Amino acid sequence: MSTSALIERFQQRQRGALARLLTLIDNGHPAADECLDELHRHTGQARVIGITGPPGAGKSTLTNALIKGLRTQQLTVAVLAVDPSSAISGGATLGDRIRMLDTFDDDGVYIRSMATRGQYGGLTLATGSATRALDAFGFDEIILETVGVGQDEVDIASVADTTLLLQVPGMGDSVQTIKAGILEIADIIVVNKADAPGAQELQRDLRAMLRFRGHLDWMPPVMPTVSTTGQGIDELLEKVNAHAEYLEVSGQGEHRRYRRVRQEIHRLARRYLERDLEVTLETTYGEQMIQNVREHKITPRGAALNIIQMMQSESGTKDSR
Repeated sequence: MSTSALIERFQQRQRGALARLLTLIDNGHPAADECLDELHRHTGQARVIGITGPPGAGKSTLTNALIKGLRTQQLTVAVLAVDPSSAISGGATLGDRIRMLDTFDDDGVYIRSMATRGQYGGLTLATGSATRALDAFGFDEIILETVGVGQDEVDIASVADTTLLLQVPGMGDSVQTIKAGILEIADIIVVNKADAPGAQELQRDLRAMLRFRGHLDWMPPVMPTVSTTGQGIDELLEKVNAHAEYLEVSGQGEHRRYRRVRQEIHRLARRYLERDLEVTLETTYGEQMIQNVREHKITPRGAALNIIQMMQSESGTKDSR
């Protein structure tokens, strides 16, 4: 399929075209960039909800419950679930989609799993581009579910409008959460499996921890839920909507959108620079720099600066043409 044909079918809201574009994005295919450039003007309408938390917290089950709640409001929902990579194929394990089978035949729901491919921070490098594709397709809500890597999983805050942090009772000392930046990125804290022993104590501890964050215009609420039964989901969605209203009234929404675009530019620029660097290191000049360092004729720092200078010089030559 040509790029122009893919874009045309995408704009006709054909699910096959969306799936194809997401595959191109996931694989880092150059055609994906061309498509996204063409579709960029159609982005900026969807709300992005991030869900993070430790493995076993019930993120996928909560996502499934949120889908049902959002669909009762006649909102279309896309889910981007980041799964661990398969050690054999490198693809996603698809565990998230297995827990969301309740909505597999709903035309207003689209679920896609993406593999981390060794990326740390809970997201894949393709997450930003995939989110823009889902936004351009016209979904009202986009839910990003992170892989669940633990306390350092904070990348979601740079992508989502509202970040939900899941905690569950019985997973150790809840005070450990205070050691990580993950508590600081939470807009709403969800105590899932709230019918389990220790849930009330966990809620109390989390509210106490939040007081250490000092005065905030938006104090993250601690919301108990039981995702398997839907208990607390309506109340949670009310808080998500309240946070969206806060973002717009306070101006924080515009700030987050600015930060999201800035980080997306940074990510893409770094990717292209790293690609050009790899090409340069394979040239005769790059090989000579490597050999000079090995023979102690130049330091690694000096070689790196020389290579950067050469890359900048070549870039300037191309621009002058």
